[in-house]
Amino acid sequence: MFAHIFVNRFKCLVRDKTVMFWTLMFPIVLSSLFGLAFGNLASSDMFNKVNIAVINNAGYRSNTGFQAALSAVADTGYSEENSLFHVRLSTYEQANDWLKNNQIAGYIVINGGAHLVVRESGINQTIIKEFLDDYAQKNSAIATITKQNPNVGPMLMKNASESHNYLKEVSPTRGKPDKTLNYYYALVAMACLFGSFRGMNEVSAVQAYLSPQGARVNLAPMHKLKIFRYSLCAAAVVHLLSILILVAYLNLVLKVDFGNDLLYILLACVVGSMTGIMMGALIGTLIKKGENVRIAVLVSTSMILSFLAGLMVVDMKYIITHTIPAMAYINPANLITDAFYSLYYYDTYSRFFTNIGILCGITAVFFLIVYFVLRRQRYAGI
Repeated sequence: MFAHIFVNRFKCLVRDKTVMFWTLMFPIVLSSLFGLAFGNLASSDMFNKVNIAVINNAGYRSNTGFQAALSAVADTGYSEENSLFHVRLSTYEQANDWLKNNQIAGYIVINGGAHLVVRESGINQTIIKEFLDDYAQKNSAIATITKQNPNVGPMLMKNASESHNYLKEVSPTRGKPDKTLNYYYALVAMACLFGSFRGMNEVSAVQAYLSPQGARVNLAPMHKLKIFRYSLCAAAVVHLLSILILVAYLNLVLKVDFGNDLLYILLACVVGSMTGIMMGALIGTLIKKGENVRIAVLVSTSMILSFLAGLMVVDMKYIITHTIPAMAYINPANLITDAFYSLYYYDTYSRFFTNIGILCGITAVFFLIVYFVLRRQRYAGI
C-alpha cells in the first residue's frame, strides 16, 4: 500500500506546475539574477596599476637610486606581477598631453628632488605621493648614514629598493569571509521553506472540510494518518530533488562555494526540506480559513523568515544575531543559512551540527503538533 500511495502521490506532485515553479524555477531564476548582480563585486575590489609618466631628463638619468626604487614598484622591474605603477618615460610635452587626456594620473620630475605634477586629487594621486614621500625618507636616511660610513652605501641602496614581508597570513578558518555567499545560502533556505506549499497541500488532502479529496480519504478503509505519512514521504522526496537541483545549479553553473563536505551538504538539504514541509503542514493544520488565506500566511511567513536570515539585506542576519539572539535560533531560514555557511567557513563541525540539531527539533515539534491535531479531528457529517 505504501508503494501505491507513494508512487501515485509522487506523480501528482511532479505534475503540479504551480508548486514546481515556486519551489524550483523561481529560486533558479532569482539565483541567476544574484549572479548577474554580484558577479563583478570581486573584480571591482582588484587593484589596477596606476599609470604615471617620468620626465626623461638629465636629473632622472643620473639618479640611479630613484631608478632602482621606481623599478621595484613598477611593471618595468622584477616585481611586475604585484607592481603599483605602469611607467612611461616621456618629455614635458608628452606628459602634459597625457595628463590633460587623463591617460596618466600624474607625472614625476627629478630636478634636485622628486616632484609630482597632477591635475586633480584622488586615490591614484595619493598613491604616487605616498611612494615619493617614502622614497624621500629613505633617501634622506641613506644620505645621513653614508656620511658616517661610506662603505655601507651600496648595501643600503640595495635593501631600500627591495621590499621585505616578515608577516605570514594564516587563516584560522576554512574559507575567506564572503558576504555575498550568504545571499545564495539564504536563497536555498527560502527554497527549503517553500516546501511548505507541499506540506500544506498534503494536509489539505486528508482534511474533509478543506477538499473533496480529503472527504474521500476519510471514507477510505485506511487510516488518514497513514495516508498522510506516506504522502508526506513523496512530498519530501520531490522537494529534496528540487533543492538538490538548485544547489547543483548554484555550485556548478554560478560557482557558489558550498565547501567540500558533500554528505553534510546533503544532510542540510534533507533537514531543511523536511523543516519547510512540516512548517506548511503546521500552517495548513492550524489555520481553518480558506486556501487563499493559508497561502498568504505561508508566503508571508517564509519571506519574513528569509528576510531575517539575510536574503534581502545581508546585514540583517548579523543584526538579529546580536540584538535578538533567541530569534536566530528559532528561525529555520537562519539555521539553514548558518548551516551552509559553517560548512564553508569553519574548520570544525560543532556549529553545523548545532544548527542541524535545532532544525531537527523544530521539525519534530511541527510534526507532533500536526499529528495530534489531525488525530483528534472527526467528521460526523460524512
